[in-house]
Amino acid sequence: MIGFIGGGNMAEAIIKGIADKHARDIMVSEPRDERRAYLEKTYKIKTTSNNKEVVNNCRIILLAIKPQNMDEVTSEISNMISPDKIVVSIAAGITLSYLSSRLKTSKIIRVMPNTPAIIQEGMSVMSMCECIHDKEIGLIRDIFMSIGRLLVLPEKHMDTVTALSGSGPAFIALFLEAMIEGGVKMGLSKRDAFELAVQTLLGTAKLLDTGMSPEKLREMVTSPKGTTAAGLKVFQEKGFIDIVKDALQAAAERAKELGR
Repeated sequence: MIGFIGGGNMAEAIIKGIADKHARDIMVSEPRDERRAYLEKTYKIKTTSNNKEVVNNCRIILLAIKPQNMDEVTSEISNMISPDKIVVSIAAGITLSYLSSRLKTSKIIRVMPNTPAIIQEGMSVMSMCECIHDKEIGLIRDIFMSIGRLLVLPEKHMDTVTALSGSGPAFIALFLEAMIEGGVKMGLSKRDAFELAVQTLLGTAKLLDTGMSPEKLREMVTSPKGTTAAGLKVFQEKGFIDIVKDALQAAAERAKELGR
């Protein structure tokens, strides 16, 4: 069975991705009564308020909790983690070494998914030790490929991944908010500005997904002394690229702090 400790938004996204094939084999531990009732009704899965019940019944244990709660939860379940169980953490900043020291096992996988997983368009990155068998890795790979794309990278990159793809949806949403507000300020209705901004984002993303580089796309849109060039000049003067880099650095540093 596949067990989730924590039944929040990201846990639900993963459950949604695998429920069609594995609903009977999913158990979720969640402290909120109304949330358990919702998950049971929506996905036809088993729920409990007891973390130990999940660990006792499931071979794959997915820790879908906040980093701040990891000490408490790992203390509670540590004595129940037998050698045959695989522990998967999606908590930002929490390292493999921390988890292995707390749970006394090396069968631990660290994954950083992101919010678009809610609609099965997520970007997840997975890190693990070399002691895990290919078959076991395949089980976890299948779970996260059900909610989008998956990369396997060394753990040393995880803080950067957390900043780029983990926090990235919020950064992109902020940019869209600014575009919408700019459109409204210049006379558009909020509904029209929203549609223009969002469809522009979707179309641009699909174009880039063909393999075109961002630089090439920018050059295609930008005519010498044209409207795009005028706008890009403002971005350059305001230090837009440095602002983005600094934001990513700040997010990565916070991920490191959460893991200490």
